[in-house]
Amino acid sequence: MITILEVNETNKMIEQEKLDVRTITLGISLLDCCDADLDALNRNIYDKIAGLARDLVSTGREIELEYGIPIVNKRIAVTPVALVGGRACRSPEDFVEVAKTLDRAARDTGVNFIGGYSAIVSKGMTPTDETLIRSIPAALAATERVCSSVNVGSTKTGINMDAVKLMGEIVRETAEATKERNSIGCAKLVVLCNAPDDNPFMAGAFHGVSEADAVINVGVSGPGVIKHALEGVRGANFEILCETVKRTAFKVTRAGQLVAQEASERLGIPFGIVDLSLAPTPSVGDSVAGILEEMGLESAGAPGTTAALALLNDQVKKGGIMASSFVGGLSGAFIPVSEDQGMIDAVNRGALTIEKLEAMTCVCSVGLDMIAIPGDTPASTISGIIADEAAIGMINQKTTAVRLIPVIGKDVGDTVEFGGLLGHAPVQKVNRFGCADFINRGGRIPAPIHSFKN
Repeated sequence: MITILEVNETNKMIEQEKLDVRTITLGISLLDCCDADLDALNRNIYDKIAGLARDLVSTGREIELEYGIPIVNKRIAVTPVALVGGRACRSPEDFVEVAKTLDRAARDTGVNFIGGYSAIVSKGMTPTDETLIRSIPAALAATERVCSSVNVGSTKTGINMDAVKLMGEIVRETAEATKERNSIGCAKLVVLCNAPDDNPFMAGAFHGVSEADAVINVGVSGPGVIKHALEGVRGANFEILCETVKRTAFKVTRAGQLVAQEASERLGIPFGIVDLSLAPTPSVGDSVAGILEEMGLESAGAPGTTAALALLNDQVKKGGIMASSFVGGLSGAFIPVSEDQGMIDAVNRGALTIEKLEAMTCVCSVGLDMIAIPGDTPASTISGIIADEAAIGMINQKTTAVRLIPVIGKDVGDTVEFGGLLGHAPVQKVNRFGCADFINRGGRIPAPIHSFKN
């Protein structure tokens, strides 16, 4: 039985503490769209997306109005395009045409992003995979809503260092291709290790081959709600601190479960998972860094930050898993710099460096996210950072990711504006010691010993 106290509490979470459903993401399989003719392939892709997603945005708005829960984004994720375009796409230019089709379908259905311009190359690259990867800079320059991701490693397979090297070059090329817009193409490109099949958050979302033909996944976010709850237990011991986070995460997840079930029923598409990820926004009071500071840190990045983030991530998962039988995706805490005002402030005051952020990624949901770096950063250095993050993911059996933005023409101390939920970011210092000889070795870093569990 839901009491009036709980109703009022939820209303307060929405109105005053910035609780929202960050995204309803419709996953769509494109495997049945494959065709040897490029025009037919593009026609099949557009028709399937437009048909399944035609009511996605309007349904989300209906649920918002009916329940009073803000749904910030409506998105689409599709089968990794490298798996779909192999018969028809014989050049990077062919894949760019597919990207334009995805962009047109996203625009016509009204969603803000479509993910899945992707390749899964954790053990090796097919010629089709490589062709798609080499098309990414042109594809992201030619589109507005398309997001791209490449999975370069996993705990089970190790790290594909040939792909890591290539992705360092691709990130640089994407920055150059979109330099007139502060290299924003890189904000839509993420390099992953252990990428999940059901992640509803961009830019890493794609519809995995193990998924149904179509599925509804929901991503919930509530940093402001968690922070407000912790304000009531200042000075309390860790047992009370953990219990407060866990109970609050339970309530946030229940709101997401409600929205997911309603969207699934109204659209006639199976419900997949609720992803409870504390995804911040540039708005004041909606910050993961603010939660860490409420725990007792003078600033995010201070000694104790990694421990505080580990506590937060674990308790969020414990609370969420009790609220829904299908918690999935990433589920935890995101630490994107440009999208979190507290993180931006910590960088500006000198408390938070890329090296500290890397340490924090050992215990958070994803990795080095939305970090602006100098535009002259070498491709080999970017590859080295990708390799470091992939190693953390591989060894710790978790998802890690890198979304770096080498902003052409900008250097340390400059600030870059991306707009909207992407926010703004100070350009951060990157270690200038080289790693090119390491990156250029080629081949694979093998899977760790604890991966052999058969």
